[in-house]
Amino acid sequence: MNIPAWVWLVSLVVLTAVLIADLLIIVRRPHEPSMRESAGWTVFYVVLAVLFGLGVWATSGGRYAGEFFAGYVTEKSLSVDNLFVFVIIMGRFVVPRKYQQKVLLVGVVLALVLRGGFIAAGAVLISQFSWVFYIFGAFLIYTAIGQLRQPEATDEFSENALVRWSRRVLPVSGAYDGGRLTTVTEAGRRMFTPMLIVMIAIGVTDLIFALDSIPAIFGITQEPYLVFTANVFALMGLRQLYFLLGGLLDRLVYLSFGLAVVLGFIGVKLVLEALADNTLFFVNGGDPVGWAPHIPIWLSLTVIFVTLLVTTVASLVKSSRDRKRELAEIVK
Repeated sequence: MNIPAWVWLVSLVVLTAVLIADLLIIVRRPHEPSMRESAGWTVFYVVLAVLFGLGVWATSGGRYAGEFFAGYVTEKSLSVDNLFVFVIIMGRFVVPRKYQQKVLLVGVVLALVLRGGFIAAGAVLISQFSWVFYIFGAFLIYTAIGQLRQPEATDEFSENALVRWSRRVLPVSGAYDGGRLTTVTEAGRRMFTPMLIVMIAIGVTDLIFALDSIPAIFGITQEPYLVFTANVFALMGLRQLYFLLGGLLDRLVYLSFGLAVVLGFIGVKLVLEALADNTLFFVNGGDPVGWAPHIPIWLSLTVIFVTLLVTTVASLVKSSRDRKRELAEIVK
């Protein structure tokens, strides 16, 4: 894709304007969104992503549109996985519901900044060194294996070293003061509120998930513009999706397995791409030729969509059966 500078500029201005509008809503009226409000905003952002993908189709063809949609679905799924950790962090630090929107928005902004940096670095590395695909592919396969091995999500949040250090070193009050990061105690001492520790925990979580998501999207498309926009559209509705899904998140018991299949598939795809580009075999008097197969984007999109659909349906069926079994035992 040949993306003019003005298209990049317009995209950044429009997306930044949407984020600022989102921020103003929270700053002016901190509240817990209703199901209707959350559903409306979630649909709005999904429709925006679909319209953008159709615009890519109209201007650049079906191949790049398919890459955008495959990247968007993958990043959206990884973002939902991210919500599991957000829910645990919010519960662990007992964040008041009406201020959780602020935490989520800060988390989205941090994720965009971190992923923007990783996208820029990844694009430079890929343009200079094709063997980086081997590293990305191996990392995704390793992550997929880790997803399969990890136990089911629990309500416990294991604080990382940075969060523990922050709690130990920084003067933190014992209570929240609205959505503020600092407060003044009755003794006149200025201290940080637990909200700062929550922000640090969310930021570290964003960093960890960015390490997974960037190699995954580069395994689908190497177009920086599509990589960036797919990430932005996947993250923009994350705050509303958090409140919309609510208790549904703990019912997606097989999501980690679905994500493991998707990440493993993309990892293998990246390795095959690297083998094809590096032309390890020589024929015709020493002329290099690619030998590894290229996985077409329609196959990637099909595998990603079907895998996530099957795991979601299977999760809901299992959760429904488990709840019926629990009710039956209570009746007995």
